[in-house]
Amino acid sequence: MMGSSIKQLLLAFALIISTVSGVFAQEHTLDGQETKHEQEKGFNVGDMIKHHIRDDRGWEFAHGITLPLPVILYSKDRGLEVFSSSHLNHGAIYEGYKSEHGHIHRVDAAGKPDENVHVYDFSITKNVASLILSALILFFVFTSVAKGYDKNKGKAPSGLQSFLEPIVMFVRDEIAKPNLGPKYATYLPYLLTLFFFILVNNLLGLLPGGANLTGNIAVTMVLAVITFFVTSFSGNKHYWMHLVKPTGVPVALLPIMIPVEIVGLFMKPLSLMIRLFANITAGHIIILSLLALIFIAGQAGAGTGYGVSLIVVPFTLFMNLIELLVAFLQAFIFTLLTSMYIGSAIEEHHEADHGIGYEGPGVEIG
Repeated sequence: MMGSSIKQLLLAFALIISTVSGVFAQEHTLDGQETKHEQEKGFNVGDMIKHHIRDDRGWEFAHGITLPLPVILYSKDRGLEVFSSSHLNHGAIYEGYKSEHGHIHRVDAAGKPDENVHVYDFSITKNVASLILSALILFFVFTSVAKGYDKNKGKAPSGLQSFLEPIVMFVRDEIAKPNLGPKYATYLPYLLTLFFFILVNNLLGLLPGGANLTGNIAVTMVLAVITFFVTSFSGNKHYWMHLVKPTGVPVALLPIMIPVEIVGLFMKPLSLMIRLFANITAGHIIILSLLALIFIAGQAGAGTGYGVSLIVVPFTLFMNLIELLVAFLQAFIFTLLTSMYIGSAIEEHHEADHGIGYEGPGVEIG
């Protein structure tokens, strides 16, 4: 039994090393072109990390296994054009287009960008493809769960329904009810969507070749802006009056407190945006940095590389487990803070003073 377990563990290590080494071996820019610096110095940790945490025009699953994504361009003189991103790899010019530093330009006969032509880029990148994939996963999963509820009315949940129901109940009883009070049902669909969207994309990002979607600050910014608008449009009179006349603040301090309250209004979504982006990106960077130690040591000799891998790989597996916990934790924190911000906007003045609206987890309110 012990020998079988050791063999399985060594096999897992070998698969991880082979997968990572294959992926690391292919270091390209966003345009699929190796830089002169990479060619001269070989393995570069910084370039490797940036390559794997940023967006790309192709979805690279492993070395030599890249799914070209569609390039969708619009210009006034040519209209809509669609072609594969593989045509622009290695700095190639295709149909008068060239990709440089992540941007596609129309070029002239000399291969230089034509500044007189403006090209609108609606291409499907790796992050966009991952976003579509996660949306489809959520749609089919919860459609299946909804059908399960209709089919098993009055019966115990089963299958996927029994797995997700405790999570849904947790979001309802531990996040929505305590922070939103009697009006929790109005905002529960949004909170559940937010929680599962972040969770699914966090988990997809941990898979080999996965996209770093929730580590993209543009994505976290959109989520934070949506929360900002939901909070602002839900705010009652007490919430908005608190910005210009905070309760209990002397009149002499209002010139100081009013700007502070207004800044705080925008700092809330800003903190949501930065927290999710920084935590997810930092996790990827730490894991990639640890694995890079193997290849740095390998430059001194194969034996040194294998020796370092015996220490690095188990620690990297441990960090992956930590990242699995972080995936759930960050979805929980983002949803919790969102519910708190909305709750502060909809609570009545007497509820804010006396804590009315929360009767404990699992108790129906109102």
